[in-house]
Formats: sequence, structure tokens, C-alpha cells
Amino acid sequence: MRIILLGPPGSGKGTQAQLLVQRYGIVQLSTGEMLRAAVAAGTPVGLKAKEIMASGGLVPDEVVVGIISDRIDQPDAKNGFILDGFPRTVPQAEALDDLLRHKHLKLDAVIELRVNESALLDRVETRVAQMRERGEEVRVDDTPEVLTKRLASYRSQTEPLIHYYSERRKLSTIDGMMAIDEVTRAIHRQLLALGAVEPKSHARSAAKAGPAKKAKAPKKTSKKPAKAAKKAAKPAKSAKKAVKGAKKATRKTAKKAVKKTAKKAVKKASKKSPKKVTKKRAKR
Repeated sequence: MRIILLGPPGSGKGTQAQLLVQRYGIVQLSTGEMLRAAVAAGTPVGLKAKEIMASGGLVPDEVVVGIISDRIDQPDAKNGFILDGFPRTVPQAEALDDLLRHKHLKLDAVIELRVNESALLDRVETRVAQMRERGEEVRVDDTPEVLTKRLASYRSQTEPLIHYYSERRKLSTIDGMMAIDEVTRAIHRQLLALGAVEPKSHARSAAKAGPAKKAKAPKKTSKKPAKAAKKAAKPAKSAKKAVKGAKKATRKTAKKAVKKTAKKAVKKASKKSPKKVTKKRAKR
């Protein structure tokens, strides 16, 4: 899953990125962190960026894209990543598209967190006032004045990306003024609708299908029915033997009866024949 989060400063991109990382097991790629890591690692692209940064210049897009290319090749980015802070301009978006196409990867979603700028300024003013009341130090970049400049920069440079990704049917807009958990749920629903993540029902069925090997255990209980079947089969066998025995017995009795009747017939015949002979002789 590969996602881009868009939104003005204070829209909650960083918070939502961390929640997405925890939920889906992907990595958050921040251009600032990637630049510092590449410089520290001394990679060819990092050394080039170090020279430019040392001279006070802005790191060109091709160098940033090169650092991103090296980073997404690392093993922990195989499951996906969230780009935070890049792209900031349309040329950067085009360079990112070329990079992903070259690596045979696709961008799953661009999530825009839309917020009310005046409400953001009110929040910052309230937060700064509360910090000063408690005697806490206020960060230089966390003031209404700085936020106003950053919002103006976002509108001029980054807001055109909304039109760019909308034309390519990649953009999903979510109300960033909702509570944090509501924004998180809205992002999850949108990712489900886009097919970037699997639904819970599929994950549950896959989890159930996983331990299918354990289902072999009921074989132990199946022995009892088998024994019962054997016991039930014994009377059936004895019944068959009884039938066979009865048939043999009837055959024997039938043979005996035939022999008896034959003997009786022979006796009768033997008794009658001499009488007839004596009578004939007497007549003569």
C-alpha cells in the first residue's frame, strides 16, 4: 500500500501517518528525515545533498527523488509506505510518477485532509496563549504569524496537487476538522473502497483458514464411533452365521426326511411284492 497525505500545516497529517503506520505495518517516509539519513549514511545522493545544503541552497527535485528511490528499495518498505512532505509541487509529483512506473509500482491513494484555515489559526492562538499562561516556552515555528506564512506557501505550491491527482482519479478528500479517531476511521473506509486494504471479513476468514491443520485433532474422538461400529458389526456377523447354520440344519433335516421316506417306501414295496407272488403260485 502506497499513500500520499496532503493537507496544510496543522491538518493532522503527522498524527494520521503514525496511526496508519501502526495499523497497516507500513513505513512513514518524511523527506527531511530521509535527507538527514542519506547524508549520515554517506550515500552518493546523500553526499550530493550535503554539498547543496552546506552552501545554503535548496535540494533539487532530482536529488530528493533519488533519495526516495533508495529508501523505498529497503526491506521495511516492501509492505508499503506513506509519503509525508513529498511531493510539494506538480513537477515533484510527475517525477514521483516516473519513479514508481520505473519500479513497476503504483500509487494506491492520495488522501487530502481538508481543514478550515481560520479555525487552524484560532487553535494555534489558543494553544500559544495557554502555553504562555503556564510559563512554557513557545516554539518559534508554532505561532499564528508563522502558520499564516506556511498556509500561504501551501496554497501557492502544494494546492495545485489536488487538481493534479483529482484528474488522475487518485484523490480522496476527508474532513480534517473531525476528531482524530473519526478521521482515522474515514481514511480506513476510503482505503477499503479503493481496494488498498483487505476488509476485516476477509482477514478473519484467512485467520480461521490458517490453523486448519489443527482440525486433524478430532481423529482421537473418531475412534469411539469406530469401536461402536465394530461392536455393532459383531451381532450382524453372528446373525449371518446363525442364518447359515439354520440353512445347513434345514438341509440336513430335509435329507434325513428324504432318507426316511425312501426307506419306508422300500419297506412297503418289499412287503407287498412277496404276497402277490405266493398268490400266483397258489393258483397254479
